[in-house]
Amino acid sequence: MKDTLSIKLFKTLQKGKKKLSEEALHRMADFVNSQRTDVDSFMNKSGREDIYYTLFGWMLSYVLGVRLDTKKMTAYLTRQDMGQMDLIHYAACMHCRMMLTLMEGGISRLLFKRISSVEVKPLSEFNGVPHNDPQSPYSQYIWLSLLEDTGNSVKNKETVLDSLSEYHVPLGGYANVPGSERATTNATVAALAVRGALANYRKNEDILYLQGLQEKTGGFSAAIGSPLPDLLSTATSLFMLKCYEVKPTFSPSHFIEAHWLDTGGFSATLLEGNSDVEYTFYGLLALGAI
Repeated sequence: MKDTLSIKLFKTLQKGKKKLSEEALHRMADFVNSQRTDVDSFMNKSGREDIYYTLFGWMLSYVLGVRLDTKKMTAYLTRQDMGQMDLIHYAACMHCRMMLTLMEGGISRLLFKRISSVEVKPLSEFNGVPHNDPQSPYSQYIWLSLLEDTGNSVKNKETVLDSLSEYHVPLGGYANVPGSERATTNATVAALAVRGALANYRKNEDILYLQGLQEKTGGFSAAIGSPLPDLLSTATSLFMLKCYEVKPTFSPSHFIEAHWLDTGGFSATLLEGNSDVEYTFYGLLALGAI
């Protein structure tokens, strides 16, 4: 059975962990622990518990060895009203359920190995999807990852792949809005993830286009013309290049290190002095992808 996107992510996080010293790992683990609430959920940038950030916190806790109380985790998930969630938060909650099972020892060390199929809502029934478009590359990426991890197969692979062509930009890459003249990094990475998962990560012009977006600093920007590169775009781009076995043009090591704060977390850009579990996740992912 081929690796799902989630398994690829976890393997990359584990590689990032192996590149850090014990002191660095302790510092990062201490930061993650500082973002935890009394009920073992995790806080967003505003200091409020958030299921989306909780997923990042639980994944990091598992990888870094931060001990969580599975009874508290269970109680937290029980309180979530999934019927009112948009696609992003629904997917986060479903993945949190899998993290709970993993921490309870119910999933093999292969991570997210499917043990049974779990029914999920149809894509058309969510209260909200990214860009208000269920067919956009980012929406398709979130949906595909959710299907993979719940044991549901994509029955219309060719239709999904064909639908991405509406978001392809003539000069290369993808946008999340059909007919756009400029690609974005987020949409390009998402489309390449979907194509790779459904068509076995065959090298193509768009992965080379993504490679060409890297700046000499080693980072990637969200879009051409963005004021400066950011860690999210960099980590996800490096991860996707790794999936396609394409090396970055420039070493991103110094760029990644520059975003590592004394707190043990990572910042979104060089202009920000704060961190959260989401960007700490991206920092570790970036380290593992190089």
